[in-house]
Amino acid sequence: MKTAVIQFPGSTCELDAFYVLKDVLRAETDLVWHRDFDGTNYDAVILPGGFTYGDYLRAGIIAAHSPAMKHVKDMAREGKPIIGICNGFQMLIESELLPGALLGNQGRAFICKWVKLRVETSNTPFTRTIRQGTILNVPVAHAEGRYVNELKGLSELRENDQIALRYVDENGDPTQEANPNGSMDSIAGICNLDRNVLGLMPHPERASEKILSPFSNEDGLRLFAAFVQD
Repeated sequence: MKTAVIQFPGSTCELDAFYVLKDVLRAETDLVWHRDFDGTNYDAVILPGGFTYGDYLRAGIIAAHSPAMKHVKDMAREGKPIIGICNGFQMLIESELLPGALLGNQGRAFICKWVKLRVETSNTPFTRTIRQGTILNVPVAHAEGRYVNELKGLSELRENDQIALRYVDENGDPTQEANPNGSMDSIAGICNLDRNVLGLMPHPERASEKILSPFSNEDGLRLFAAFVQD
C-alpha cells in the first residue's frame, strides 16, 4: 500500500499526515506537490487540512479544480481509498466526490477544540477495524465545517449507511451541545456510495500519538491504520 499526501498551495496539515503514515505507522508514503501528482503511482490518497488558495471564493473550491483532483477522481472510480480531512473534506465536496455542502460554523466562530466522535459504520476501509458505536476523541479546527444537505439527500445518507462519524457527548449521544458547528444530524464525516472515499472535519492526524492527546490515547491513528494495513 503506497499512499500519497497531496500538498496544495495553502495546505497546513500535510506534514502532520505524512509524519503519521511514514514515521508512526511505517507505511510507504510520499508527500507530493499537487502539480506533480500522478494517481497511477499510488494505492491511496490523503487530502490534508489547511486553507488551500486562501479559501477564496469558498473553502476548497479552487483546489477542487486542480489537475491533481482529476487523478483523485480516477482513483476513486477504481475503488482506491481516498480520505479528505477538514479542507480535504471541503475539496471532496466541491469536486462532487461527496454529496452536500460545508458552510460557515453556526455562530460564525473559528472552532478549535477536542470533540467526541461516534463511529457509525465499520463498512469503510478507514473504519473497518473499529467497532460500530466506538467513541473516538479527536480535535477539530475549522471555520466552515457545518455539514448541510437537502432532506432527501440526508435521508439517502442514512439509508445507505454513508454517515461515518457523528459528534456525540460523553454518553455517546448526538446532542446539540456536543455538535461544535451546527452540522445537520451531528454529521462529522461521510463516505461515498462505494465506501472508499471518506471526508471528515476532525483532524485524526492530531490525535495519533498519546503525547498529543489530553486523553492519552491514539484514537485518530485507528482511522489511518485501518486502510494502510493492506
